[in-house]
Amino acid sequence: VYALQAASFLLAITFIAAVIVNYVKQDEINNTWLASHARWQIRTFWFALLWTCLGTLTLLLGIGYFILIGTAIWTLYRIIKGWLRLIDEQPMYQEG
Repeated sequence: VYALQAASFLLAITFIAAVIVNYVKQDEINNTWLASHARWQIRTFWFALLWTCLGTLTLLLGIGYFILIGTAIWTLYRIIKGWLRLIDEQPMYQEG
């Protein structure tokens, strides 16, 4: 899923595919350390979508460019951080 998210910088549809995979596999990974990664990835998708929409709507005001650049940097950070923790077989955070 992290690879699909990373590929979204070249082909946006892969971001949607990534979140679909997360939702489809959610029951399968519940109560495992991978569940925190799925939650991290799902939240990355929805917040990136929210900020991308906001950035697009405010492009004419000039602030949209900054919002879109910030969103891209934030999304890249979350992909890299999550992927590194996945490689180390570590959860993203302690589950409540």
